Amino acid sequence: MGHKVLIVDDAAFMRMMIKDILVKNDFEVVGEAQDGNQAVEKYKELKPDLVTLDITMPEKDGITALKEIKGLDPSANVIMCSAMGQQAMVIDAIQAGAKDFIVKPFQADRVIEAIKKTLS
Repeated sequence: MGHKVLIVDDAAFMRMMIKDILVKNDFEVVGEAQDGNQAVEKYKELKPDLVTLDITMPEKDGITALKEIKGLDPSANVIMCSAMGQQAMVIDAIQAGAKDFIVKPFQADRVIEAIKKTLS
């Protein structure tokens, strides 16, 4: 079976899009979360190989969640998902330990490329 991935996005539609791309490429989606608090809890519970993490979410944003996940597991593989025009936040995320980022709307080949690069 492929690598285990946790998908975090406050929009169910975006989670579904990423999940669809991952499943078609032999990745196993082990969980989904819709905010940063859930992301941290699910990370502890599921120990995924990779997390796709939306930057802007209610409750707790992606960068805060990223820092908490990296605090729990410094070797965590996290790829940030951002909308266009969030360059400053993407830079913050990379500095906080994100391995890569993908931009919405998602392009399947870019998503898979980012994940393979991060996991290699």
